[in-house]
Amino acid sequence: MNTLRLVLSSLALATALASHAQTAPADAPHQATPAYVAAKARWQKELSAFDAADRERPPAAGGVLFVGSSTIRMWPHIAQDFPQQPVVINRGFGGSTMEDASLFAQDLVVRYKPRLVLVYAGDNDLAENRTPMQVLESFARFANTVRGELPDTRIAYISIKPSPSRVKLMTQMRETNDAIAAYLRRMPNTEFIDVYTPMLGADGRPRPELFRADQLHMTDEGYRLWQSVIASHLAEPGTRVDASVAQGLR
Repeated sequence: MNTLRLVLSSLALATALASHAQTAPADAPHQATPAYVAAKARWQKELSAFDAADRERPPAAGGVLFVGSSTIRMWPHIAQDFPQQPVVINRGFGGSTMEDASLFAQDLVVRYKPRLVLVYAGDNDLAENRTPMQVLESFARFANTVRGELPDTRIAYISIKPSPSRVKLMTQMRETNDAIAAYLRRMPNTEFIDVYTPMLGADGRPRPELFRADQLHMTDEGYRLWQSVIASHLAEPGTRVDASVAQGLR
């Protein structure tokens, strides 16, 4: 599917899901589906660790929540990177997909009642041979669940990053990013955060200094770039400073 067709499909999906959100029951028993049961069994260790952390120190509602795959899980000192936010919660679990995030939207997002949720997922889906449209559909289910339960929570998607180990997937990454960006333009109180572009060098390839030896996970420099791009998006709308300098950081 070319990018134009994918974007058009994303717009149609946004319209369909917006209609569905107005009629679907809020207490839909997603926990009973075979996909949820299988995913919970796979990620039981990680989910139990989150539960234990919540019992030890329950996060206050109204915070900023990051959820997604290992890029989120491995972010060192994520709360310290955003010191102006009183509550920053990290619920990343390594190896997870956008499909997993959609299945666990209740468990890992709704339960915390954040004012803003940022999700990073999708590149593992593509590596497992899912299509950009399938990633979009998973994200749409995630967003629909969050919006249905928390209508005032802002939803942000952090674009798929261009990892050197996955350069063969860069076309699919761009298509996925474009489709989700188009989808979010049709949803209020959402935004698309582009980390893909500033992670490319002048040659159009991923900047090697941003990645560890595995060519997939990021170095401290990579996380500093992410922090500079994302920071302005954490402020309440209407109180933000211009982030163009940070987004153009090279």
